[in-house]
Amino acid sequence: MNDLATNHDGIRTVRADNHCDFSGSSDLCICVVTWNMNGQVSNKDIEQLVGSDREFDLLVVGLQEVPRNNISQLLQAALVETHILLGKAIMQSLQLYVFGQKMNSELFINELKVDKHAVGGFGGLIGRKKGAVAVNIIYKGIRMLFICCHLSAHAGNVEERNSQYRHISRSLFSKNQNPYARPVQVTVWLGDLNYRVQGIDTHPARNLIQKNLHRLLTRKDQLLQEAERGQIFSGYCEGTLAFKPTYKYNIGSSNYDTSYKVRVPSWTDRILFKIEDSGKISATLHSYQSIDGIHSSDHKPVKAHLCLQASKQSPLIP
Repeated sequence: MNDLATNHDGIRTVRADNHCDFSGSSDLCICVVTWNMNGQVSNKDIEQLVGSDREFDLLVVGLQEVPRNNISQLLQAALVETHILLGKAIMQSLQLYVFGQKMNSELFINELKVDKHAVGGFGGLIGRKKGAVAVNIIYKGIRMLFICCHLSAHAGNVEERNSQYRHISRSLFSKNQNPYARPVQVTVWLGDLNYRVQGIDTHPARNLIQKNLHRLLTRKDQLLQEAERGQIFSGYCEGTLAFKPTYKYNIGSSNYDTSYKVRVPSWTDRILFKIEDSGKISATLHSYQSIDGIHSSDHKPVKAHLCLQASKQSPLIP
């Protein structure tokens, strides 16, 4: 694991090692993206979302508030030259896609299962479904669990979000469990977790962001606070929140909300990971950033680049 920047009882904040030459020193490199689409999309957005750097083995795309367009088709068209769709989990507006490199990907899959779990109802015209969708996959001998979630909104609903996290954790893949199945080695949570910055008014918060002092707001981040209290995400890691809060923006711009609600900017959109089998698997986070050039939603997408390596004493078993 990278050098630790900050310790929390629940979440370890890790610095990103920006160098990755895809030289083969890692067994598996993964690009993970999460985006609350706010019911809007364009081909240009999708192309920017997946990016032009396609050397990673797997691309995991988690989406919330997905419009009624065929997003699967748009993603596959954008990735047609480099990656193929390996699996997807869909619960209405909450969707998760896993893509693998076009060359030999199907040879590396030993197993792929999907599941979903709802924790709330609908809202608005696009059906803002709350809950989680998940893909459990063995790829290149590593069993991984990807969970894309959309938790309850509003700053005051911290305990509700905590409860939803715990309920989802217990419920996914709980039916017809095989006691002899290989345990998950790596778990990745991504999505609009909806935890907010609290204890500061919107204008002082925006002043800090304008001065590029937004890292000072992390001490007021509900997700880190709840993890420190031991309520959620025990043992998980997350990259440093060096990017600006990803919500809420005026649609069509990179300006924060100027509606009558003038919400406090917050890091609602997150990617966290946990190495369940640290004796056999090590992980390096190479980047953790927002994609600021997309303006069609009131959220900015977040992207992480994670590479995994098996220990020499414990080689991967297909």
